[in-house]
Amino acid sequence: MRENTKIKGQLRFYLQWPVILSVFLMAANLVVGAISSKAGFAMSGFTLLYIVIALWLFLYRRKRLMGGLVEFSTEYAWVQKQLLSEMAMPYAIADSEGHLIWMNSAFGAVVKEDKSCRKSLTAIFPDITKEILEDMEERSSIHSSFDGKFYRVDIRQIYMDENESLKLEEAQGITEETLLAIYLFDETEVLSYKREIDNQKLVAGLIYLDNYEEALESVEEVRRSLLSALIDRKINKYISNMDGIVKKLEKDKYLFVIKQQYTEEIQENRFSLLEDVKTVNIGNEMAVTLSIGMGMNGTSYITNYEYARTAIDMALGRGGDQAVVKDGTRIRYYGGKSQQLEKTTRVKARVKAHAMRELMDTKDKLLIMGHKIGDIDSFGAAIGIYRIATSFNKKARIVVNSVNSSVKPMMARFQNNPDYPEDLLMTGEEAAEWADANTMLFVVDVNRPSIAEAPELLKKIKTIVVLDHHRQSSEIIDNAVLSYVEPYASSTCEMVAEILQYIGDGIKIKPAEADAMYAGIVIDTNNFMNQAGVRTFEAAAFLRRNGADVVRVRKLFRDKLEDYKARAEAIQKAEIFKEYFAISECPAEGIESPTVVGAQAANEMLDIVGIKASFVLTHLDDTIYFSARSIDEINVQIMMEKMGGGGHRTIAGAQLKGATIEEAKVKLKEIITDMLEKGDI
Repeated sequence: MRENTKIKGQLRFYLQWPVILSVFLMAANLVVGAISSKAGFAMSGFTLLYIVIALWLFLYRRKRLMGGLVEFSTEYAWVQKQLLSEMAMPYAIADSEGHLIWMNSAFGAVVKEDKSCRKSLTAIFPDITKEILEDMEERSSIHSSFDGKFYRVDIRQIYMDENESLKLEEAQGITEETLLAIYLFDETEVLSYKREIDNQKLVAGLIYLDNYEEALESVEEVRRSLLSALIDRKINKYISNMDGIVKKLEKDKYLFVIKQQYTEEIQENRFSLLEDVKTVNIGNEMAVTLSIGMGMNGTSYITNYEYARTAIDMALGRGGDQAVVKDGTRIRYYGGKSQQLEKTTRVKARVKAHAMRELMDTKDKLLIMGHKIGDIDSFGAAIGIYRIATSFNKKARIVVNSVNSSVKPMMARFQNNPDYPEDLLMTGEEAAEWADANTMLFVVDVNRPSIAEAPELLKKIKTIVVLDHHRQSSEIIDNAVLSYVEPYASSTCEMVAEILQYIGDGIKIKPAEADAMYAGIVIDTNNFMNQAGVRTFEAAAFLRRNGADVVRVRKLFRDKLEDYKARAEAIQKAEIFKEYFAISECPAEGIESPTVVGAQAANEMLDIVGIKASFVLTHLDDTIYFSARSIDEINVQIMMEKMGGGGHRTIAGAQLKGATIEEAKVKLKEIITDMLEKGDI
C-alpha cells in the first residue's frame, strides 16, 4: 500500500530527472558520433547502460523509495506527536471560538481535564472573553488565573487548508479556517517574588499636627506636656504596630518609615490614627487633628520622601485632618471629615503679601485671571489685585472670556468707566498677545489648570502666583512661583482684602472695587451663614470702611422672577435620600444662568430640618452640572471629586458629560451609599 502511493509535487519532478538526462545524453552521443564514428560507437554503449539503469530506477525502484519515504514520514509524525504530547510546556489547539480541540499532557494537568475535553477556553480562564478572541490580533498575551495559580496565556493564530496542512503565518489574503495555538506560562512564582520585593520596599511618611499650638493654649500650662506625651504615644504605637520607625522632627512634625506590605492594611482601615488622635482629651477644649502624607513606589528612597512631602502639602492644602498617599503618579485621599479651624493669626497673610510685593517689583505688567464662567468671588478678587498693581504703577489687565449672569451687573460698573482703561477686561487670546517676558500672572479663585479661564497663559508666562481658597486636588498649577491656598478662608476676596492691608501703605480702594470684593464674600458665605469666621467679618469691616455699600450690593444681586420660580421648582422636586441628603434638579429652559439658580436652590435646601447635604443637578447642553452644599458634618468636596469635580468642604461642584439626569442621580446615590458604608461620611 505504501509503494502504490502516488508521487506528487517536487518529489515527482526530482525522480524524473534521470529520464530527462537520458535525452540529453543521447543528443550528446549523436554529436560525438558526427565528429568521430568510433568515439560515438564507444559512447553509445555507456549511454545505453545509463538509460537502462535510469528506467529501472524510475519504473521499479521508485516504488520502494516512496515506501521508505512514507515509512519515514509516518515515524517522524509519530515522534513529532509524541514530542508535542509530552512537551513540558502546556500547549493546546482551539477553534476560533475558543473550544479546545487538542491539548498535550502538560496542558491537561493544568486544567485537570483529559485530552479529549471540549471545554471552552473562556470557561477555564475568566479573563479571556469572546470579545477578546473576536478582536484578537495575530499574537496576543493575556494574564489570567486558574485554580489559585497565575498564568500568561499566549495565543497565536494558525491557518489550515487541505493541501498544505497548518501554516504559522500571517493571514494576508488567507481565507482558510483559523485555529488558535495556546501556550501557558506559569507566572505564580515570579509574581510571588515580585510581590515579596514590593512588600519589602520602604515607604516614607510625614505626620503634621494641624492645630498643635491652638490645642495647647486650650489646656492648663501644667498639663501641656502631658497632652504632647499622649499624642507622641498614640503616633509611636500606631507606627510600631507596623514594625516601622518614627522620628519626631519638631514639636508638631514626625517622620516615619514602614514596609510597603503594611500600606494596604492602613488604607483599608482608612488611617485610623486620624480618628484615634482626636480621642486624646485631658481637658483640652479643642480636639487635636493631624495630617499624614505618604510616598511609595518611587525609584529611590529620596523619591519616596519627595512624594511624602508633596502628599503632606496636599493634605494641608485641602484643610488638614486627612491622609494623602502619593503612589507614583496616583494620589489617594482619606479622611477630611472635620471642619478646619480658622487661624486667628495673620502672620501667613503678611508673609505672603510681602513675597507678592517683591515679585511685583520685578515686573512691569500683570495679568489676572480666574476660572471659567467666572463668579463674583473670582471677579472681585481680580479687581482687588488690579487695585494693588495700579497702586505700584504697574499695568494690569483682567482676563475674562465668559462669566455667569450674576456678575454682569457688577462688571458693567467697570466698563466704559473713565477711571479704568478701556481694555481692562480682555479675552484669553488678547491677553496672550498683550503679555511679554516682563509679565506676571495672578491666578485667583482656582488652583486647577484645566478650569482656569485661559490655561494657555500658564505655559506662556513664567512668573505665576496662585491665590485660592478651594481645597487642592491632584491636579494643581505646579509651575507657580508663589502659591497661597487657604481652605479655611471663606472666599478669595477675603484673602485679597487681608493682603491689601499688608502689601503696602496708603492703598486707596474705590467704592466700586470695595463693592465687588464685598459681594464676593457675601455670595461665597451665603450672607455670612457659611464658612464665615472672625477674619471674614474683619475683612468685610475693612471693605465697609473703604466704601462698600450693603444696600448697593444687595440690589445688584436681586433675582429675576423666572429665576425665583425655577429655584422654587427645584426645591419642590427635592428627593430625600438616606434621610439626610436632598437631591433635586433645576429647570434650565428660559433661564439665563441655570447653574447659578441651581446653586442657590442647593443653598436654600440646607434650611430644611434634618438635611446635612444638598445636591442640585442642572442639565445644560450635553452636560449635567452638580451644585453640592453642606453645613458642617458632610464634606461634599470629596463626593464631587469622585464625580471628577472639586471645590470646598461645604461648597463643591462637578460636571458630567454625555449623561441624563436620571443616570447622574444614580451615580450620585451610588457614591453616597459607598461612602456611608466605608464610613467616609
